[in-house]
Amino acid sequence: MTRVLAVTAGSHSVGVALLEPGDDPDAIRELAAETLDVEPGSSEAADTLRDFVGALPAPPDVVGHRLVHGGGLVAVPTVVDDALASALEEVADLAPQHDPPALALLAAARAELPGVPHYVCPDTAFHAALPPAAALLPLPAEWRERWGLHRYGFHGLSYAWASRRASVLLGRPRAALNLVIAHLGGGGSVCAVAGGLSVDTTMGMTPLDGIPMTKRSGAVDPGLLLWLLNGRLTLDALTEGLQAKSGLLGMSGGISDDTRELVASRDPAAAAALDAYAHAVRRAIGAMAASLPRLDALVFTGEIGWDQPEVRAAVCGELAVLGVQPLTGGNRDEDGVISTGGVPVLVVETKEEHQIALEVTAAARSVP
Repeated sequence: MTRVLAVTAGSHSVGVALLEPGDDPDAIRELAAETLDVEPGSSEAADTLRDFVGALPAPPDVVGHRLVHGGGLVAVPTVVDDALASALEEVADLAPQHDPPALALLAAARAELPGVPHYVCPDTAFHAALPPAAALLPLPAEWRERWGLHRYGFHGLSYAWASRRASVLLGRPRAALNLVIAHLGGGGSVCAVAGGLSVDTTMGMTPLDGIPMTKRSGAVDPGLLLWLLNGRLTLDALTEGLQAKSGLLGMSGGISDDTRELVASRDPAAAAALDAYAHAVRRAIGAMAASLPRLDALVFTGEIGWDQPEVRAAVCGELAVLGVQPLTGGNRDEDGVISTGGVPVLVVETKEEHQIALEVTAAARSVP
């Protein structure tokens, strides 16, 4: 059995898990796991990762690292050498909140486990075969060709796992399913999945695009951004505002970026932010459904999608046009169907570490 150490650097924490995939991909053994409540790019994160590795009874056979954006360098799980690690540093500004801390942890893990192969598993891989009509950006050809500009899409590890679990829960092969999957968390996006493949998604060239997130703006009128840059805001101020002060935090007037706190708040601004968020997610679900021949199921995943029934209910309450019926009830403690009629609505717990283990194991087996 191959033992995989999976490392996922999030916005504010690090997930590490030692996993053992078997012949059945849905029966992954979790030998050890921990969520490290540290800033992913900090020296503390590297130290804590080293402590986790040092406490293992034996080194893993292979290590897999979540990489949000591999630019044009990495489109599939890929073994990291010094040259690739250096090249990835050069494109890390495509995902400034995610790639630098992930690469810092990659360097720490490679130093701690020098004799073990390390793979980067890009979130963009799931979307690598997007149809040209979905991938093409409406920009000048010179720009697109010079900088390789196209729709990349993100949250791919989450979508791959959620589509696999939906197949099991519905008792239907992935090749026969048409799904809309909403990954709602600190970051958020929505994806149309046909036959296990991404055919459209809301994020584009960077993880700042698409639906509003907890602190990130999502898509904003580019004319508005140009207007702000025309003597009203500096580039640094605009960057900070879009990346860290927008989304739910901005729409609520600074009350909170946490949906749990907004749901509990009696402030009208909190309710307004939640209404706008649900509206944006509904609009994205409708857009993604338009890229499918039919809608077999709607799947919620991500921290908010999995654990916030009020948000799910608000989103589904006005999706009758897609055959989705209003939801009742609260949370489940396991993956499953949460609707009682119409198009099935599912919740799936995000397990990016498990998807990394599957992808890395398959990649390692293919090496001659």
